Amino acid sequence: MSRWRPDPGAVDALLQARHADPFAVLGPHRVDGQRVVRTLQPGAHGVEAIDRQGQVLGPLEPVADGLFAGPVPGEGGYRLRVHWPTASQELDDPYAFGTLLEDHDLDLLAQGQHPQLWRQLGAHPVERDGVPGVRFAVWAPNARRVSVVGDFNQWDGRRHPMRVRLPHGVWELFVPGLRAGARYKYEILGADFSVQQKADPVALATEAPPATASVVAPDAPFRWTDHGWMAERAMRQRLDAPLSIYELHAGSWWRNEEGESPGWDGLAERLIPYLVGMGFTHLELLPVAEHPFGGSWGYQPLGQYAPTARFGPPEAFARFVDRCHEAGLGVIVDWVPAHFPTDAHGLARFDGTALYEHADPREGFHQDWNTLIYNLGRNEVSGFLIGSALAWVERFHIDGLRVDAVASMLYRDYSRKHGEWVPNIHGGRENLESIAFLKRFNTVVHQHHPGVLTIAEESTAWPGVTRAPTDGGLGFDYKWNMGWMHDTLEYMSRDPIHRRWHHHEMTFSMVYAYSEHYVLPLSHDEVVHGKRSLLGRMPGDDWQRFANLRAYYGFMWAHPGKKLLFAGGELAQPTEWNHDAQLPWHLLDDPRHRGVQQLLRDLNHLLAREPAMHAWDGDARGFRWAIGDDAGNSVFAWLRFAEGARPALVVSNLTPTPLHDYRIGVPREGRWELAINTDDARYGGSGVGQDEAQAEPMPIHGQSHSLALSLPPLATLIYLADRA
Repeated sequence: MSRWRPDPGAVDALLQARHADPFAVLGPHRVDGQRVVRTLQPGAHGVEAIDRQGQVLGPLEPVADGLFAGPVPGEGGYRLRVHWPTASQELDDPYAFGTLLEDHDLDLLAQGQHPQLWRQLGAHPVERDGVPGVRFAVWAPNARRVSVVGDFNQWDGRRHPMRVRLPHGVWELFVPGLRAGARYKYEILGADFSVQQKADPVALATEAPPATASVVAPDAPFRWTDHGWMAERAMRQRLDAPLSIYELHAGSWWRNEEGESPGWDGLAERLIPYLVGMGFTHLELLPVAEHPFGGSWGYQPLGQYAPTARFGPPEAFARFVDRCHEAGLGVIVDWVPAHFPTDAHGLARFDGTALYEHADPREGFHQDWNTLIYNLGRNEVSGFLIGSALAWVERFHIDGLRVDAVASMLYRDYSRKHGEWVPNIHGGRENLESIAFLKRFNTVVHQHHPGVLTIAEESTAWPGVTRAPTDGGLGFDYKWNMGWMHDTLEYMSRDPIHRRWHHHEMTFSMVYAYSEHYVLPLSHDEVVHGKRSLLGRMPGDDWQRFANLRAYYGFMWAHPGKKLLFAGGELAQPTEWNHDAQLPWHLLDDPRHRGVQQLLRDLNHLLAREPAMHAWDGDARGFRWAIGDDAGNSVFAWLRFAEGARPALVVSNLTPTPLHDYRIGVPREGRWELAINTDDARYGGSGVGQDEAQAEPMPIHGQSHSLALSLPPLATLIYLADRA
């Protein structure tokens, strides 16, 4: 009997859950020519080895508290019959199985180059040697011991310690008999001797917060029906295609009678037909990756591979995207590779060291958000994040990733005072590791999934955000034009009597409009934290505030650049966005609010219908000022062009004074048809303006012809030339 007993030190290490190599002790081993099986079953009264038919092969004797061992004749498979105080259980021995991950995959993981990281790490229902179960794998290179814990083993870290694959630092274990839906975590004895239960960084499903366990996701692939959309996606998302994005927070768009979110399936029933009717081309979701704090709106994620369980299981999210595609809607998700929260069950000091984050708080702690900053110079960390991006695109057919807080990634001194940051190797403020990461992220996403959009929320003048990495750029398809947003909102919030002194705030964007490919955003950030709603920023009496907002939307939709509007903007919401409540849909009972909604519907359909309104958004040939210097009247007029398309004339009068016989040069004779008048009575306006105008051969503004127009107060007009 003693010869079957392992070294006393190994026994103590197993019983105290600090053994780094459980396979060296547990499972089948050759001892004096015999096959001896050892198993650790704390609390068991007895254990027998049995064959696949349930016949006893031999008893295993207790050799220590909870450790059983004994000879098992033959060379075939065996199972264990464990006798507990109140029941018996038959199970396969996790330590009877060999290594799980291939060396090639481990090498790619270490290099940060694995194209399908989510298929290697995490929890996956698989079959090994004809036995169904779940394969677990987690990167924790500095851990002294890692165990899988869950309901299946009473969250006891002694029961399922894992095998480490050196030198890669990946721990793995196959747990026979486990199925999809099982809750689990990793119990980690860290390098600092701390013991913590951590959620799986690559979990594909999770519990709904405030619960924090990971969940084994089903292995059955989702049955997609969006083949037509996927075949056309690259064409639909070209730079010359119309792009009108509706941004929303999934939990606050609409709620049921109990005040609860209807989940992805319920949301699809109302949201998708609404957006199609409104003419939006794309839906952008605030981050849907699992996050512990709902008040972060998803911008502090921990489950980078798992859709939040708040709105249903992963397959419900897949159904939602599938239905969007069926209706012709693209889906963009906000993605956050800049930082993560410090919650104890998450990535912070994951293996007892600063693994995912920088150790130095001058690099690794974000003072604005009290979060930790990813160490993007580490191969495995950058590979973990890029693997997440690819997983969203592959698992859920996501059409675009909007990368949050890019500016905070590019600069080492972002929001830091002198002495609070570490210069790069050249002594500069540029974050070279983040720059390399962003270039690689864009390169990999576009190589693996041509046609998928990447969009940067970048608020500085960093050059080449949308230039290809091969040309020295970061490689994004689009950049949010934060400068345009701030300038124009500042202008529109001014009393019209003062606007003449700030005319440049509306024209300055055209100085740099073609330096990048831009999205013009009126996002969630502009309607929170005391900034007021868009309507709330508009000056004047009630009529003027609505007129200002309508004129501003007309100005925006006719300005070069793709369009983005946060949910509630189309309702002329008078108050700030509240993530704990649904949008104020009752406002549509008021014709003024309903008129703003109708205007945006008409603007979207015009945008999609007329190439001049979108095809050359990123081409300087697509824009020409007609009048950009009439500060005295606060009038702006420009022409939009596209190859083979009729041109459009856009005129904004941003004072409350109507102007008559206002002459503007146009490049073509004939009739010009009014397509949009934001002062139309249908939208709640006064109805000033003519439905069409005839171009006269009176040269002005460098054009061969001109129109004499009546300009309504606080309004934007869009005229289209007759088709040639």
